[in-house]
Amino acid sequence: MPPEPKQKTSAPGEGPEALLALRPVAPAAMDRLTRYVALLRTWQKAKNLVGPGTLDHVWTRHVADSAAVLDAAPEARRWVDLGSGAGFPGIVVAILLADVPGAHVHLVESNGRKAAFLKAAIRETGAPATVSAARIEDVVTRPDVVAGGPVEAVSARALAPLDKLLALAAPLFEAGAVGVFHKGRDLRREVADARAHWSFDLVEHPSGSDPDGRIALVRSLAPRRPGVPEP
Repeated sequence: MPPEPKQKTSAPGEGPEALLALRPVAPAAMDRLTRYVALLRTWQKAKNLVGPGTLDHVWTRHVADSAAVLDAAPEARRWVDLGSGAGFPGIVVAILLADVPGAHVHLVESNGRKAAFLKAAIRETGAPATVSAARIEDVVTRPDVVAGGPVEAVSARALAPLDKLLALAAPLFEAGAVGVFHKGRDLRREVADARAHWSFDLVEHPSGSDPDGRIALVRSLAPRRPGVPEP
């Protein structure tokens, strides 16, 4: 009698318990996150929303890393997430803020299939978020983006170098937002490049799970005037 095929087991770090090992999460939020990840796995089979090699560790590689932006800007309730992709960090932020009065995340994603997934994720989880399937430049100055209250934080993950991010988000900084950007080991070089064109205050926060990752908290953005030296 041939042996029964072995059941595939989850590798360490694959399940939601990996997130709980890194940070406390309320049961209702964990339920929403679990439904979101299940939906992502379903859509991934046909839509290729994230790098295939990262999906086995989605809870640490993507969810925990996304949740860390709330540690950098804990008071922010109204967010705009640029280049939202599969929802990291925007959907995760919206889910974790779902029970906070007045919380809302505006997701900006020009790719049609990714925007469709984001809308499905909002329906599935009840996350307080909306989606603009449009270019970032066409969204950040629209009056409806700040409808209902001022934008307090703008986020982005794996979207562009810091210099370009600041240019894209400048209208939101002018409206009073802070920038909360996931960055890697090249952050110092990106900061130096950005300071050639911008004046800003920067505080580095640790990533949720990546030892080489950093979260750049940017405040007080202003174009650098010619002839004014760097601080």
